[in-house]
Amino acid sequence: MEMIALALAGLLLVGWFLGQPWLREQRRRRWRAQPFPAAWRRILRRRVPLVRRLPAYLQLQLKQRIQVFLAEVPFIGCDGLVVTDEMRVTVAAQASLLLLNRPQAAFTELRQVLLYPGAFVVDRVRPAGGGVQHDDRRVLAGESWSQGQVLLSWHDALMGAADPDDGHNVVIHEFAHQLDQITGAANGAPPLAGRLHYQRWSQVLGAAFERLRQQLAAGEPTLFDAYGATEPAEFFAVATEVFFEQPQRLAAEHPALYAELRGYYQVDPAGW
Repeated sequence: MEMIALALAGLLLVGWFLGQPWLREQRRRRWRAQPFPAAWRRILRRRVPLVRRLPAYLQLQLKQRIQVFLAEVPFIGCDGLVVTDEMRVTVAAQASLLLLNRPQAAFTELRQVLLYPGAFVVDRVRPAGGGVQHDDRRVLAGESWSQGQVLLSWHDALMGAADPDDGHNVVIHEFAHQLDQITGAANGAPPLAGRLHYQRWSQVLGAAFERLRQQLAAGEPTLFDAYGATEPAEFFAVATEVFFEQPQRLAAEHPALYAELRGYYQVDPAGW
């Protein structure tokens, strides 16, 4: 009897785990089917002008993504910040741009968003070789952690959304890192379709990364923020910002890179 009970318990546990994706998708369908609140629509019009450029079907899809995002992801105010729907919708809209036209795509590791009023300080211990360590204090507008947290300055998130043409968007940047971190530490290569895709991705993004570093070394103007030259993970995040906010320039100056990002994100913002 004890063996039978253990076997039944094991089957129930397996069934529970197998049922989780189905149950989650059922919940998401219910959230997507709900009317998009009029107050949220007004927030989008006022705070996220990039949304107006999207074709009608992508605007509808974005609203559904926002509804799922806000139903699943808690926002936590830090340094005394009281989180409002305006903050939640503004951040969720920018983050959800990265998931359009990809039904199975999601920020699978995301657990919460920590929102600060403005730039925040992060203290770290940095190894300096020879067993020596240095305290490293940095002032940041955003950061993505592989443990499933995104930290954002509300001021910078708001400013990034306000100008959709400058190629700088901290929300898009940090959520690109979240996609990159799905399989572990960020390395500039989010989950892709297969080995050949990874090879092409590595070649194209690697070449653009090296070109950026050479341009900066020569003092030449660049399309990308200099921060993108620090490492491949940052280049992917910076390139994603430019892809969504300056797509025509990116397509003209880096056609191979634009094609890779268009293939990955499954949207063509140069045509919006």
